[in-house]
Amino acid sequence: MIVALDGPAGSGKSTTARRVAHELGGLYLDTGAMYRAIGLAFLDQDRPFTERAAAEIVPDLRVELDPLPDASLAVRLSGEDVTERIRSGPAAQAASRAAALAPVRTAMLHAQRAVAQEWARDGRVVVAEGRDMGSVVFPDAPVKFFLTADLEARAQRRAADLAARGDSVDLAQVRDDIAQRDRRDADRALAPLRAAPDAVVLDTTTLTPDEQVERVVQAVRSAQEQAA
Repeated sequence: MIVALDGPAGSGKSTTARRVAHELGGLYLDTGAMYRAIGLAFLDQDRPFTERAAAEIVPDLRVELDPLPDASLAVRLSGEDVTERIRSGPAAQAASRAAALAPVRTAMLHAQRAVAQEWARDGRVVVAEGRDMGSVVFPDAPVKFFLTADLEARAQRRAADLAARGDSVDLAQVRDDIAQRDRRDADRALAPLRAAPDAVVLDTTTLTPDEQVERVVQAVRSAQEQAA
């Protein structure tokens, strides 16, 4: 079973998706990590974020996800472990810019579907988290959620994540970066950030992580019972 979790940065979707996968004995498909890895390749190669550059470099890139026991992922880019590097601010911004390019989105669409199909082959739940999981990548997913929260709450969460990794944090800059990414993701021509028509919209502004996880787990178990 595919569970689609979408939403903007800081909405709580990554933590929720990972914990839901762990609780259900499933696997967590972090598609944002895949885009971050591709964005990192653009930065490492000092290439512009253009369709032409994407068409030149994407065919030679290989993004691999290795599930870990805690339902998190190790991420490799063409054989290099980039698990930590992709969590930087520049990698996040690069991911958003790369995601607007057709060669990148086409490659990632096929890669994400292939990974999910392989992981779900034994009947396990695959929790796919991103920005267009329910609307584009897995439109037939039986469970879809779109998580959202107000900008201030999302900025504070993102700042806390950065601080926990030892990064210097400027809350105002974090807030501006998130707002900029919101605009870029919502306005792009290809797979813009928006809730699928049949997704449950969950405002996480005042919800705890436990409450978010509980809502999604209940929906998955209900869907499993109906399918049995």
